[in-house]
Amino acid sequence: MASHDLKHRTREDPDITTRTYNDRENKAKPLRNAAIAKRGLRSLAIGISGPLSLTLLSLHLGADRSCYGTLSKRFWLPPPWALHMTCLASSFLMNLSAWLVWAVGGFHRKPTALYLYLAQLGLSLAWNQIVLGTGANRVGLLVCLAMFGAVVGCYRMFKEVNPISGDLAKPCLAWTAFLAIVNLKLLFL
Repeated sequence: MASHDLKHRTREDPDITTRTYNDRENKAKPLRNAAIAKRGLRSLAIGISGPLSLTLLSLHLGADRSCYGTLSKRFWLPPPWALHMTCLASSFLMNLSAWLVWAVGGFHRKPTALYLYLAQLGLSLAWNQIVLGTGANRVGLLVCLAMFGAVVGCYRMFKEVNPISGDLAKPCLAWTAFLAIVNLKLLFL
C-alpha cells in the first residue's frame, strides 16, 4: 500500500475549508431556487390574471347592453358565449406570451414590444365595448384593424425575444383577423 503518500490534514487545510463552504452553499441552493420559483409563479399569476380580469370585466360590461346577441343569426356569426370565451382564450395567450417576454428581460431590451402589447390590450378592451356594447361597427372595424396591427407588431417583437412567445401570439393573430372579418360582415347586416 502507498501509505507513505498519506498525510494528516488540519482544519487550516484549504481543501477542507473549500469543501465545507461548498457543502453549505449546496444546501442553501434548493432554498434559493424555491424562492426564485415562488417569485416567478407570483409574477406569472399577476401578469396573466390582471389583464385577463380587465378583459372579463370589459366583456361583462359590454354584454349588459349588447346588441350583438339580437342580430340575425348567420352561420359565420359565432354565438355571444363563443365569442366571449374565445376573446378570453386569446387574452390569456397574449398575456402569457407577454409574460414570457418580460421574464427574460425583453421589455427592457425592446421597449417597443411593451408599447405594442399595451396598445393591443387597450384596443382589445375598447373593441369589446365599441362593438359588443354600443354596436358602433364602423368605429369597431377601425379599432379592430389597429388591434391587428398591434398584434402583428407584438408577434414580430416577441418572436425576436423568445420564439415560444412568438408562437403563442399566432392564435391571437388568427383570432383578431377573424374578428375583423366578423366586424366587416356586421357592417352589411
